[in-house]
Amino acid sequence: MPRTHPLVIGHRGAPGYRPEHSRSSYDLALAMGVDAVEPDVVVSKDGVLVVRHENEISGTTDVADRPEFADRRTTKAVDHVEVTGWFTEDFTWDEIATLRCRERLPQLRPASAAFDDQQPVLRLRDVLDLVRAASLEHRREIGVVLEIKHATYFDAVGWSVAALVEAELTDAGWAQGELPLTIEAFESTVLRQVRERGIRASYIYLLEATGRPFDLVAVLGKAAPTYKQTARPAGLDGLAGEMDGISVDKRMILASGKLGRATGPSSLVADAHTRGLRVFTWTCRPENAFLAAHYRGRGGPAAFGDYEGEWAVLRDAGVDGVFVDHADLGVEFFRR
Repeated sequence: MPRTHPLVIGHRGAPGYRPEHSRSSYDLALAMGVDAVEPDVVVSKDGVLVVRHENEISGTTDVADRPEFADRRTTKAVDHVEVTGWFTEDFTWDEIATLRCRERLPQLRPASAAFDDQQPVLRLRDVLDLVRAASLEHRREIGVVLEIKHATYFDAVGWSVAALVEAELTDAGWAQGELPLTIEAFESTVLRQVRERGIRASYIYLLEATGRPFDLVAVLGKAAPTYKQTARPAGLDGLAGEMDGISVDKRMILASGKLGRATGPSSLVADAHTRGLRVFTWTCRPENAFLAAHYRGRGGPAAFGDYEGEWAVLRDAGVDGVFVDHADLGVEFFRR
């Protein structure tokens, strides 16, 4: 049966209310009725898939305040960008398991920051098991949208992320279509590698509004296609039949002008649909800080603006899935 509304995906759980990727963030999103949740995965020193948005973890854990780990602070080039901090690949899982989650945006989300330092970091297996249990508890199928981060980088330091993902999904009973599974990445190479391993899932290629995919830059340098080029009709032609869809920065649909006014929807969703590609978009957030200028209201960056006005453009463009930080608002609006 065709969907009557976009897939509402709890982006890192419900991080509008709880620290992202924490157990309570996922619990809240599931209780609020999302269709799926989205864990990001990076790799530990001993090959465990850790649920964090980035492999640098000082912004989302208490690692910087842990004196026993002070000597792990370092600077690395991650996808050609210099980053200083503490990195998952320098810690064993047992060490990471001692860390506690923190709110990434405490100035914007102080209520969420009130839950800092209370919950341990999760593994992918923890989230997979949590969603399976929630599907039974709530008597409905709930999916996982698994985002693979920095696969080319991790390959260079000795880890095949595709192999780790295959092993974890197989062991957890998620590899053969047991529950709805989507796998996404900003690098098409790792998506092909996972698909070739026989994992039954929908494969979604993430597209930034700017820049180039690092896996192709590593091979082609400046000759690598930009994300913008891939989002054009000729680029979408190349994805048709290979990917199940794309997931794009909402700005690519809103088509904001120079003054931040949304002039969209752009033709991107229709162009993709014509080629049999589904379209997800990220991230639907109600705070003024994240809205196109036209939809911002009074009260400062943390106040809610006219988010429904912005989200209506995305809905009316015909998107197939939306990533939301405030799960209750996303469920209420997109199922209206």
